[in-house]
Amino acid sequence: MSKAWWTYLVTGVAVFMVAMDNLVVTNALPVIRLDLGTGLEGLEWTVNAYTLTFAVFLLTGAALGDRFGRRRLLAAGLAVFTAASAAAALSTDIGVLVAARTVQGLGGAVVMPLTLTLLASVVPPAKRGLAFGLWGAMSGLGVALGPVIGGAITEYASWEWIFWINVPVGLMLLPLVALVRDSRGGAGRLDLIGTALVTAGLFGIVYGLVQGNGHGWTSGPVLAGLAVGGVLLVAFIAWQARASAPMMPLAMFASRGFTLSNVIGLLMSFGMFGTVFLLAQFMQGVQHYSPLEAGVRTLPWTAMPALAAPVAGILTDRIGAARIVAVGLTLQAAGIGWLAAITSPTLPYSHMIVPFVLAGLGMGLFFAPITRLVLGFVPAHLEGVASGTSNAIRQLGTVLGIAVLGAIFSAQGGYASGQQFVDGVAPAATVGAVVLAAGAVVALAIPRPRTEVAPVAAEDRRVPVSAAV
Repeated sequence: MSKAWWTYLVTGVAVFMVAMDNLVVTNALPVIRLDLGTGLEGLEWTVNAYTLTFAVFLLTGAALGDRFGRRRLLAAGLAVFTAASAAAALSTDIGVLVAARTVQGLGGAVVMPLTLTLLASVVPPAKRGLAFGLWGAMSGLGVALGPVIGGAITEYASWEWIFWINVPVGLMLLPLVALVRDSRGGAGRLDLIGTALVTAGLFGIVYGLVQGNGHGWTSGPVLAGLAVGGVLLVAFIAWQARASAPMMPLAMFASRGFTLSNVIGLLMSFGMFGTVFLLAQFMQGVQHYSPLEAGVRTLPWTAMPALAAPVAGILTDRIGAARIVAVGLTLQAAGIGWLAAITSPTLPYSHMIVPFVLAGLGMGLFFAPITRLVLGFVPAHLEGVASGTSNAIRQLGTVLGIAVLGAIFSAQGGYASGQQFVDGVAPAATVGAVVLAAGAVVALAIPRPRTEVAPVAAEDRRVPVSAAV
């Protein structure tokens, strides 16, 4: 096999493993809540500890890969991810589990953007639609099988084994990384000040959102977290404007297409994954399905991305990415809105299948085209930075979606009864659907990227080289 084929194989399996861990924990959350004696706040941090560090360090991982070699950093990220998975499996209380998930997110943050940029380095731009579609299919397959695998393992073994399964996969991939074609980019020096500012800022905001309902929105710690976090994020943007080697070159956002593509990525993750966090618990806590039964019954939703992503990649090459993204977000909004309207403690499963399919099909039509859009509005030497930025913003959307929709759920409902859970999940899912619909409207304003039409407007085609040095 050539290095190009090894690159396809290793990046595909790696992105599958990292994507699976985004949702593998969802059907184990009710069991973890009882086993470790935690509540909604602990469950939110079990998810957010992973997604927060994932979001923050995606940019750092991409920058390190550009400077020191993407293959080397991919191996390092896989090693950290594998070791942290073992630590999560050995957790005996919620604090240890959250700490392990934090480190696991760090490893995943290095792996995810490098799988995309390594793949892009072996695929000609004209053929990237299909390649990114296959990459999206592997990511979608991880999302699809995550709840099922997590549910089956939780039911027939224990929740700890949802993390143990990463260990043999990671150990298998590590020696194969040496067969991948290496590449570098133009990210320049590591922006330590920017990394510190954005990390602290995001932590403050998420801390305030997660703690708000439990401690009161006017309590000192909550207000301090939100205020300090907001100030630090403003400081981060100001620093990026003047830093000699910014982790997120602001010049990229001079492109209307790049900016809108990232706004859409944030809105999609906010609306979709914030809703997934709650509906996964609805299947078990209200409808009393076992973890495996809940995972299997969500397959019409979670399996559709794996089926639709390759088709989306092909259609992107033919009719344009922005149109496919708009259709995908519309389908997601329709599916989530439908579920919000019909949810009740006695809702028959048969009534959930069609909205599940709509939401899943919409997800499958989203991932490959949005990746094509993001990389299509920057020059080749900034693809690593653009990939890291896009993935970071989407993960930030996931963090904020879980925190905000979780806050709406807590304010309107709770875990005391099935009806109280529905009272909370219905308005939260409605907000998620509205956010997804807003994303569909924004998608209509995206111009065609340089890889779809030539020539394009100068402001959408290039970013000043000075932004990366």
